[in-house]
This record gives sequence, structure tokens and C-alpha cells, in this order.
Amino acid sequence: MLRFIPRIFAFKQVLFLWKTADLLRFCRNPFRQTQWTCKGDNLDLFWRLFRLRERSGSRLVTGLLTLVLSRMARRHGGYVGKTAVIEGFLSLPHGLHGVYISRYARIGSGCRIYQNVTIGEVEGKAPQIGRNCLIGAGAVVVGGIRIGDGVKIGAGAVVHTDVPAGSTVVAPPPRIIRRE
Repeated sequence: MLRFIPRIFAFKQVLFLWKTADLLRFCRNPFRQTQWTCKGDNLDLFWRLFRLRERSGSRLVTGLLTLVLSRMARRHGGYVGKTAVIEGFLSLPHGLHGVYISRYARIGSGCRIYQNVTIGEVEGKAPQIGRNCLIGAGAVVVGGIRIGDGVKIGAGAVVHTDVPAGSTVVAPPPRIIRRE
């Protein structure tokens, strides 16, 4: 009988996390503006669980949180890879609607990402995005490239080369405009 106690405890944790994800749709408050949410998407719980998963040492807890987070991200219409590194705070004005962040991506603090943005990988290499960057709606950033600090990427731009700090990238075709 004692050997089944850990399994029952793990099962209860799974049920609790599953119910938490299901209750998320009932906990939305469009008037609440915090550092994590904007425009009616309440992603507070998502980001709290994301940070908890980063700190957890147990493979079981990490696996359960990954399951819950992927389910929550899908409900919001996006994807955040399980090993993606997001430093500090990330601003998503339109929530996770169409946002795809590769599991190999590294995003600096203070970045603002709009809807339908793809931060993708090519052959297991994903972009490293600096601090305080702005990525416009529908932009695609792919490959093992480096985006400098304070870069602005315009809507619909496809970026596949390195971008120096303080630059602006516009499309189509992608042009880098350096600010002197």
C-alpha cells in the first residue's frame, strides 16, 4: 500500500494543475493591467507557472508544468518552447495570439512582441534577441542570428541575418536602417 502513495500524490498534482489550466478561462479580468497582461489576456498564471518551471528541480514537476503550460499556450493561440530562455519581463500587448517562440530562443528583458510573430529555429539554432527590442506584428526571426539591444523590427519583416544594436529593420525586402 505504501508504494502507491507517491503515485496517488502525483496524480492529485496532475489533477490540480489540469483544473488550474481549465479554470484559467473563468479567471480572466480584462480591466486588470499588470506587468504580464494587457488587452484582456490574463497571462499572470501562465508566467508564474513558467517561472516556477524554470526553478523546479524535479523532473516530474517540470514535466507536469510543461504539460500545463503547453495546454495554456495553445488555448491562447501560441507556443513557448520548454527550454526557451526569457530574461526579465516580456511584454505581449496582444497576448500569445499566434506567437511562436522556439525552444532554443533566448530573449532579453524588456522586449515587446506583437501578435503572429515567429521566433524560429533552423537546424537547432534560434535567434538571441537583446534587451528592449520591439518586434512588430507578423515578423519572422529565424536562424542562429543575434539581434542587438534596442532593435526595432517592423511588421511583416523576415530577419535571417544579424542586426546591430539600435537599428531598425523594415520589410519587404528586409533592410537595416542604422541610427547614427
